[in-house]
Amino acid sequence: METPIMSVPLSPQSAARLAAHDQGHLLRCLSGAGPGYAESLESLDPALLASLFKGEGLASPPDLTSLEPPPVVPAGADAAARAAGEKALRAGQVAVVLVAGGQGTRLGSDQPKGCFPVGPVSGATLYQIHAGKVLALGRKYGNTPVFLIMTSAATDAATRDFFREHGHFGLNPEDVWFFRQGEMPAVDRQTGRILLEEPGKLFTAPDGHGGCLAALSRQGWLDKLAARGVSDLFYFQVDNPLVAIGDPVFIGRHVLAGSQATSKVIYRRDASEKLGVFALSRGRCHIVEYSDLPGDMGTATTAGGTLLFGAGNPAIHLFSVRFLARAAAGDSLMPYHAAFKKVPFWSVETGHVRPETENAVKFEKFMFDVLPHAEPWLLVETPRDDEFAPLKNARDADSPEEVRAAQSRLAARWLAKAGIRVPVDAAGHPAAPLEISPLAALESADLDASRLNRNDWSVPLFLGPDGYWKESR
Repeated sequence: METPIMSVPLSPQSAARLAAHDQGHLLRCLSGAGPGYAESLESLDPALLASLFKGEGLASPPDLTSLEPPPVVPAGADAAARAAGEKALRAGQVAVVLVAGGQGTRLGSDQPKGCFPVGPVSGATLYQIHAGKVLALGRKYGNTPVFLIMTSAATDAATRDFFREHGHFGLNPEDVWFFRQGEMPAVDRQTGRILLEEPGKLFTAPDGHGGCLAALSRQGWLDKLAARGVSDLFYFQVDNPLVAIGDPVFIGRHVLAGSQATSKVIYRRDASEKLGVFALSRGRCHIVEYSDLPGDMGTATTAGGTLLFGAGNPAIHLFSVRFLARAAAGDSLMPYHAAFKKVPFWSVETGHVRPETENAVKFEKFMFDVLPHAEPWLLVETPRDDEFAPLKNARDADSPEEVRAAQSRLAARWLAKAGIRVPVDAAGHPAAPLEISPLAALESADLDASRLNRNDWSVPLFLGPDGYWKESR
């Protein structure tokens, strides 16, 4: 057993616990370390990490031999659902949670991804677009939803500062609730020892989007929502500016079905698309990685030629707050997943190391793991082009260029529904960038055709909050 060299107090119980689980190397770094390091060691659960490293308690896939395609409610108008959804919005029964723990590293930015500009004409950031939709919901229905924003250790301060610097984008600061997801240490793939980022600093990573549930519960946000009369939580991720936040038809279908968890579905373009797939296993709803579908299931088609397992997950959900409280109370409902990653680290023996292969195991929770425990549940189709354009990469697929073009095409479709024809290029895309502020319209029905006519559509146009076009030449 290694002898710790300590200049910062650490309880004997914690030191013994770490040493007993082969984490004694962490104690050797206490000499000269700041108090934050000792505090991080005190909070560690080495028994849990040892168990996860052995594969105990990790998420297990559903019985893949029993998979069936799930029933999906087709997209389309539903007057009864719209009425129910609008009633819930007016009553303040729906809150909105934005998962925003990621940075824009792959986009060449050191800021939170939500700070990245994607407005095709205005240059509005993801945060501005999402906040604008929440503000517009309040103006349209007379009751602004509580807006919860989940950050991570890497994005928390910058996100709070960004909202403060921009006046919370017109929202009441008291209705914007920031909360931080947890962190999990990464461990060495061969030994299970916790990795150090540098002397006196653990290498930790966000605990996955499933950490949203643990944070909401642990920090008391679910109780606060219930106290405000919020019965349902609209969940989505920061990288997708097309999300129809607070979609009243979606909410209404959830309410009328008495659903505990309702998810939007987009259909996969082809069998190779890297998108999780909704599937039934013994009557329960699961999300299965497309690559995990056994045998020919991933490529099997229906009589009509569409993918049998084609119901893809765009990560847009509506959860009952009571259901989430129940799910949070049972740790087994939100198990960890293990992923092999390449992680630079520091050790007492070798100093800083940049590995060439995947040397570490990270542990994460996934929000969709609560779905099999929902009863009843509901899947609702949404058109891909209307609601799915995630920002992932600096170029090519899911790039800023593609995301901006998707917003322009959506604006053109809304205008067409309002009776305004927009000139298109050879590919059928608008001849110039178009953008409609959420404060001007949340859906095509909000547009007033009498105020939209123009003679010149060859320049970038932005329909602002006042409902008038502004040119950007």
